[in-house]
Amino acid sequence: MNFLSPLIMVLLWVKPITKDYIVNPPLGKENIALMSEATYDSLRLWIIIFLCVLRLALIRQHLQAYLNLAQKSIEQMKKEAGRISTKDLQKMVARVFYYLCVIALQYVAPVIMLLHTTLLLKTMGHHSWGLLSESSYVSPKEIVEGFNSVQSPALADNENQKLTVAQITMALDGLQNVFTPLLFRGLLSFLTWWIAACLFSTSLFGLFYHQYLTIA
Repeated sequence: MNFLSPLIMVLLWVKPITKDYIVNPPLGKENIALMSEATYDSLRLWIIIFLCVLRLALIRQHLQAYLNLAQKSIEQMKKEAGRISTKDLQKMVARVFYYLCVIALQYVAPVIMLLHTTLLLKTMGHHSWGLLSESSYVSPKEIVEGFNSVQSPALADNENQKLTVAQITMALDGLQNVFTPLLFRGLLSFLTWWIAACLFSTSLFGLFYHQYLTIA
């Protein structure tokens, strides 16, 4: 499960494999919608967070499996003919422990990046954590208008303050028209998918290397 979790994350964005069969599963001759698009997006966020937490919970087993490579190397050398000096044996064992921090960083860094991109996707894309509730979004213009409505009459008469508020409102409206939630959804969804795809491809290459190339 830990090895296949990046593949599951990748498949969550493949529409013919997961989305079509979850949102509109083909049940006989009729397609019944089990959930809406917003509910599927929220469910996808929860699945990614669960898989990331699972990988972080299994980091101890992952690092222990790497440390066991030193013992496996010693057992492999015992089967070979010839002699080996104690100094070379110590170097071979110490090499495994020296790279422990690198292995831990390679394991933790992609998971932290996935968590950050997922939380950014939820926040900037205005998704909802609830599987049944719709996400609410308050525009910057509404915030500024609400701020203007609670101002006292004495402050409203200040022309300089009115000009400043108007400039801020125009700037926020301009940024809102460019950096829309739809833009962030596409950008952060692709970034999350790309990190998960790179994580699975590197894990697959590492498995192939340790199973075949090191033995050869």
